[in-house]
Amino acid sequence: MAKTLKIKYEKEIKAAMKKEFGYKNDHEIPRVVKVVVNRGVGEAVSNPKALDIASNELAQITGQKPLITKAKKSIAVFKVRAKQAVGCKVTLRGNRMYQFLDKLINLSLPRIRDFKGVSPKSFDGKGNYTLGITEQLIFPEIDYDKVDKTRGMDITICTSAKTDDEARALLKYFGVPYRTA
Repeated sequence: MAKTLKIKYEKEIKAAMKKEFGYKNDHEIPRVVKVVVNRGVGEAVSNPKALDIASNELAQITGQKPLITKAKKSIAVFKVRAKQAVGCKVTLRGNRMYQFLDKLINLSLPRIRDFKGVSPKSFDGKGNYTLGITEQLIFPEIDYDKVDKTRGMDITICTSAKTDDEARALLKYFGVPYRTA
């Protein structure tokens, strides 16, 4: 499954990108470097069990053990102290990255209710794309009956593209469904 997306990149996408943007060298062609899946769990301040549940779900979705993220400084309004656990994240590279991207593009995104495509404007100016998912139920690994609360996550696809247009084209070749209007 993961190999198919990697093979597609090597055989089809590289050639199409080279033709579209006129790259002279194969190393100039943008590629996906990593995918970061981040999940903030605000309720972890009052309910530490919520962080364990969110972490386990993230491990199921990505196939990798998440890193627990801690608050950098205290914020009294949110009742958060410095170095208190407030979320979890996973950085995917290599085969796991391609496997996750394949699952996200072909299985999970089409399962979103009233899905019309993702925003083509969510690039950061350096070729990285961030996508917000509102609920974890779109992933096939999550058992609907065991979910106590729907929690969202942020998925950042980091590319080696120098411009947003190059990154947008790269992700379009991968099959990311962009919203048209």
